[in-house]
Amino acid sequence: MKHIIKIAAVFLLLIGCGDKNSEASATQEQGEESGIVVTQDQFDTNDLIIGKMEKRTFPKMVETSGMIDVPPENRASVTAFMGGFVKQTSLLVGDQVKKGQLLVILENQEFVKMQQDYLEVFNQLDYLKAEFERNQTLFDEKIASQKNFLQAKSNYETAKARYQGLKEQLQMLNISPSKVEQGNITSQAAIYAPINGSITKMNVAKGSYVSPATEILEIIDNDHVHLELTVFEKDILKVKKGQKIQFRIPEASEEAFNAEVHLVGTSIDEAKRSIKVHGHLEHEEGNFLPGMFVDAIIMTDTTKTLSLPEEAVIESEGNYYVLKLIEQKEGGYTFERVAIKQGGTFDGYTEIISTGLNETDQFLTKGVFDLIGG
Repeated sequence: MKHIIKIAAVFLLLIGCGDKNSEASATQEQGEESGIVVTQDQFDTNDLIIGKMEKRTFPKMVETSGMIDVPPENRASVTAFMGGFVKQTSLLVGDQVKKGQLLVILENQEFVKMQQDYLEVFNQLDYLKAEFERNQTLFDEKIASQKNFLQAKSNYETAKARYQGLKEQLQMLNISPSKVEQGNITSQAAIYAPINGSITKMNVAKGSYVSPATEILEIIDNDHVHLELTVFEKDILKVKKGQKIQFRIPEASEEAFNAEVHLVGTSIDEAKRSIKVHGHLEHEEGNFLPGMFVDAIIMTDTTKTLSLPEEAVIESEGNYYVLKLIEQKEGGYTFERVAIKQGGTFDGYTEIISTGLNETDQFLTKGVFDLIGG
């Protein structure tokens, strides 16, 4: 009899638990069916915002990267025509220089020898010229032999060629030939700035020796900078001259800047399977420096479609959702979680791809994450 009573008690307990579980399940299902409820106080306190979808223009984009650069004519690598020891320089990286400004003075005894050779041949020219003209006259009058005439002509032409060659070399060293002709010989040669700009590399110091192959310093003129982007083979046919570019400098700022495709490369880098795209900046007043890394998108086409602010779309377990308003009354708001297919994102807005939504529907556009998380 006692065993029968115990079995009956356990049975009644299980029935009771089953009823409670059923009630809980029913309550949960009812909550899910009723949607997400937000009271008016919650709505106001959290600054929630409701809005409709709107049609916006979204670009079709090619993602790329590259760097800020300058044209070849705005970059100068300064070297010496002849080797020498640095006698004088007062420049540092970052210094601004003007075209024609003195950069470095080199000293070398070879400069002295070159000037001596020039002065020697200069002093011989008048004599050799006169001898040539005299022999020419005698030859014309059939007094002198052709051999003497040709020898005089050869001596004069050889000296004249040597004179011109040494003169050009002195001018390349920025040594004045006219001063040498006056007897002013120096062991120093000056190097001047070939362009306006700022010093970006300084590879020598006072007393160091530089050879003709040594890069003494580099000057870059930042007045005109451009983009050098790398586009991979799969996107090459999409890129055309005149397309808009939006780029950022991720290491320096989140600000977006605008540019335009100016040139598209005509040959593929076989190793990287890519081409170079040259872009002109819309505004060059920013503090852009050559060598800065950029992330960029090239807008190859556009499409107009329905959209919501980025904040209105939330990702959960690999799916995307929005909160659609299904009821609004004095006590608050009721939202339904609707799964969508997300398109592209641009300028703070996201494409909404869903056949079950229309332009009259309203959605929570701010505060979605706080309600359904991610």
